[in-house]
Amino acid sequence: MRIATITNWAYGLTLALTFGSGAAFMLAVDADKDERHAVEQRSAYLRIASDIELIVERMTDQARLYAMRGEPAYKRAWQRDRDGATVIDRMAARLQTLPLSPVEAGALREADNSLIQIETLEAAAIAAVDRGDQAGATALLYGDRYLALYGDIERSLTRFKAAMKARTERDLNAARDRADRWDDVARVLLGLTAALFLAVLYFILARRVARPLTHMSNVVNRLAERDFDADLPDDRHQDEIGEVTQALRLFRRSTIERERLERERDEDRRIKDLIARMMHRMQGCDVEAELADVVACYAPQIFPDLAGHIFVYDHARGRLGTIGDWQEPVLSLGDFAPSFCWGLRRGHPHRSNARGEDICCQHIGDIDGQDCLCVPLMAQGGIVGMLYFEAREESGQYAERSIYLDLMSENIGLALANIQLRATLGALATRDPLTGLSNRRHLDEIFNAERALAESQGSPLGCLMIDIDHFKRFNDEFGHDAGDLVMQHVAQVLLSHARERDLACRFGGEEFTMLLPGRDSAAAAERAEDIRQTIRKVALAYRGRPLHPVTVSIGVAAYPGQSDGASLLSVADSALLQAKAAGRDRVVIAGETPPDQPSLFRAAS
Repeated sequence: MRIATITNWAYGLTLALTFGSGAAFMLAVDADKDERHAVEQRSAYLRIASDIELIVERMTDQARLYAMRGEPAYKRAWQRDRDGATVIDRMAARLQTLPLSPVEAGALREADNSLIQIETLEAAAIAAVDRGDQAGATALLYGDRYLALYGDIERSLTRFKAAMKARTERDLNAARDRADRWDDVARVLLGLTAALFLAVLYFILARRVARPLTHMSNVVNRLAERDFDADLPDDRHQDEIGEVTQALRLFRRSTIERERLERERDEDRRIKDLIARMMHRMQGCDVEAELADVVACYAPQIFPDLAGHIFVYDHARGRLGTIGDWQEPVLSLGDFAPSFCWGLRRGHPHRSNARGEDICCQHIGDIDGQDCLCVPLMAQGGIVGMLYFEAREESGQYAERSIYLDLMSENIGLALANIQLRATLGALATRDPLTGLSNRRHLDEIFNAERALAESQGSPLGCLMIDIDHFKRFNDEFGHDAGDLVMQHVAQVLLSHARERDLACRFGGEEFTMLLPGRDSAAAAERAEDIRQTIRKVALAYRGRPLHPVTVSIGVAAYPGQSDGASLLSVADSALLQAKAAGRDRVVIAGETPPDQPSLFRAAS
């Protein structure tokens, strides 16, 4: 029942009980008035009866005294009392008009008749005294008839008073009982009113209002402090407090849902911001290693609970190799064929776990409670790599993160493809397609940088200018393909003798250049002799036909011993011309006499 209904009923009952107790008190007051009226009426009856007795007794005494003494004063007194007896008659007549019982009325009539007869005898006795018949008067006043009448009056009045007392006592007791009953009713009604008021205060205000409101206040304060563990009991009462409780429960649920949505929104914004920052960093990457560092830096921030690899597809080997990892993944191989991964086979993300939801990839080891995901990196319709994620727990929540995974894979794939494209374009721009060595353009860039470094640090910079002897003969006798084979052989020897900072280039035609940072002319000449000897020792054949022995002439120059930085290439080229003029197949240091015999290294050094 609703509190308003209970309150209205309690209010109505309280008013009814209050009015009832008031009416009971008024009836009790009326009963008290009846009680007082009964007491007053009894007193009046008794007073009138006593006055009648007193007057009758006094008239008798005055009549007898007058009969015995004959004094006129007694006669006058008797006459006054006789007039008083007329008053008594009026009193008796008034009593008869009052509500009297039959016994009372009969006793009063008998007393009145006896009084009339006594008054007649006394008047006759006084008249006899006046005639001088004192003995006759005495006989009348003391005779049997007079005494009998006097006794009748006393008995009648006594019976009247007894009946009147009994009746008034009954009326008085009835009025008193009625007053007591109404007093009791009024007290009971007042007690019920007080009990109802206290019950309303306790059950409605204390239990149904104050206690729930206190609890709701505590819950609201905790909710205001974002303590969403606070909850209200399920109040099933169909009243206002129940409605407020349900409203607060709905408010709590909506607040929790709003907090959840806000957390999801904040998490979404955080992840998207991290992905955007990662994309910006990837745009500045020049090589795959830098891209791997960027991914390894941001992937743990985006997905703190996931470890992983970034794999790159090596077209030359036809395999995928890892170029970076984060948070120590342990299940996947670091190098494997594309056929080992179902994600690469299908071109879509593939999930592997111990629950057997799908077939596991072959590059993943024994799964024990982990959840793995392979995401192919696609660009321009082809696979350029793969992102591998490994969850420490049974669920990596990949379905909820699919939008972020797609966004990451798409941008990482594009960035990786751009780096590979830039690398390919850079190789085409700086590499000789036939020999794989750097071209003249790349040589100029590297030479300027190394020259500036050598000049600033005062370190030596060696240079070799290499030319294939009688190269035109290979083209004329065996064809240009044979000439290409010879140049590729020389290029491979140069690459095999190049150290960390050394640069081997195809200078043009059959002429090559090799920069040796940190090498003076002696060290450069020693390296040149090793190259010449290696080229000379290899016998080449083309389509089953042996080629002529391949020899080279090498000119050596070094900064600062033989040349300044700007003229180093031209000075080395002059030494090459000297070697060719001296008979080829030899090493010549700029500024020194060419040796007579090609095999004599001391002449070159």
